[in-house]
Amino acid sequence: MTRLANVRFINTRFLTASLLGIPFTYFIVAFLTNFYPTNYETFLLTLLTHSCIGLIVQRLLERKKTPLSDFGIIAALFGILSAFAGTLFKTAGNFPSLFNAGTYQIEASSLGGFIAAVILSLPLSMWGLSFAKSKKLDQSSFLKWVDENLGGLILAVFFFSLYLILVSIFSQPAFDVDDIFFDADSNLWRWRFATENYRDYYWRSVHPFVLIIIRPLVALTAFLLKGDKLNATFVLVALTGALCVFLVWYFVKNVIGNSLYAMLMAALFGASTAQLVFSSLIETYIFLAAAALIFLVLLLKDKPLPALVIAGLAAFGITISNFGQTVIAHLLVKRNIKAWVKYGLIVAALVVPLTLLSNWVYPNSQPYFFDLSTYGSEGHNSFPPTLQRGAYLARVMFLHSFVAPTPLILEEEIPFLKVWMFRASIKKEPMRISQYETSLGTTTAFIWLGFITLGGILFLKNFTKQDNRFPLTFILLLLFYFALHLRYGKDVFLYAANWTYAILLFLALAWRELADKRWFQVSLLVFIGLLLANNLQLIITMLSASALHIK
Repeated sequence: MTRLANVRFINTRFLTASLLGIPFTYFIVAFLTNFYPTNYETFLLTLLTHSCIGLIVQRLLERKKTPLSDFGIIAALFGILSAFAGTLFKTAGNFPSLFNAGTYQIEASSLGGFIAAVILSLPLSMWGLSFAKSKKLDQSSFLKWVDENLGGLILAVFFFSLYLILVSIFSQPAFDVDDIFFDADSNLWRWRFATENYRDYYWRSVHPFVLIIIRPLVALTAFLLKGDKLNATFVLVALTGALCVFLVWYFVKNVIGNSLYAMLMAALFGASTAQLVFSSLIETYIFLAAAALIFLVLLLKDKPLPALVIAGLAAFGITISNFGQTVIAHLLVKRNIKAWVKYGLIVAALVVPLTLLSNWVYPNSQPYFFDLSTYGSEGHNSFPPTLQRGAYLARVMFLHSFVAPTPLILEEEIPFLKVWMFRASIKKEPMRISQYETSLGTTTAFIWLGFITLGGILFLKNFTKQDNRFPLTFILLLLFYFALHLRYGKDVFLYAANWTYAILLFLALAWRELADKRWFQVSLLVFIGLLLANNLQLIITMLSASALHIK
């Protein structure tokens, strides 16, 4: 009788997991059917995908019982994210010239195979779990790591789906010029990453070996998508944005030790203006954010020098100035001058051969970074430092990077309306910055200012009672980018991915004494809902402005 009860319990649990996993399976399979369109392929994809998802969800249900109040907040968070995803999908559907909803829908002729595979995946998942336990495969270090980080992984997958929809809209080939969104060179990087036109037509040397870092990843992803490099690039950008969300979760979870708090902080980060925008544009900035977060996690886990060197080389290779992030973080966290010098010397010794290798693999792709004569072209992005620019830059860094204002809509030399946050004083025109012109935007911005102020007070209050290596690292990183962009950048929001994670992690550490407080967790949850509602307005503005020029 007990055995029969256990079987029934297992079946019920697996059935629940299967039902909960259907929306995730549908989204993944619907996207993949664009590359694997036959009914047979749809059936196999569904069977494999839903079996895996069923096992993951079942594992969540099998874990130690989550307190009801924690479960309520988690359910509310994913409810908010689901509402945002549904609203985004419906809103984008109102712009058929920009978004094809059919990309994420399974053809009616394939629905029968999809349903049959979902049903068959239930016994397959049960057998898979039984086999794994009998062979003790579930005790492997990899599966243990997955089990420990399931919450962050699932949150990252959710944001990946949001970012994939956005990047497929705002980085499509129809946007065939640069500077449309926030002065980003999306057309250039789409060419360089997704086509054979890899030459930098601006002929800049500040991205010395970005191609040998990113293009192989695009090629690997394209292999899984039957050679479609454009969609592979979309997937890679969205996946990198999701990786950033996971790394924030991982960092906060390991430092604070509260999974629910880490999930709320990662969701806040994922919903920020900078994450939504730069996980939607084919550019270098989301890759820079990922490199910086990887380096911080390596420092947190005290990983050996070779791992730090690889991460530092990636940051340098994508954009030279971002190597400064790793230099600052290494010095302030490790506080070992000898190790710091060794790290710097090894990276310095490797950047030249890697640059030569890149230009050998991709001939005439860009000038060498050590050719100083090539830096003259950067002058058109340099401006005199003024108090006004400093004030506007601070607003962009601490407010606009999280809470989207009503953007500037500029009609200039390109055949699109420009959507920018900030515009430097160019050709005697005055400097301009976006404003909060709606009650929702103003309210959300003031609440965010309150959160920032609370974090600053708590940091100063506990300054002598805690390990300040990481908080001081984040402060110095912010000062570094403030000094750099006080002079450099037409729209300084373009660089927001370089500092948004630092602000968020600083606040996450500053608020640590409130991490277990239910009222604070609920406050963060409510704010995330407001933030998503507000930032959706920016996406709608980007859609509306773009649809005027794309038929």
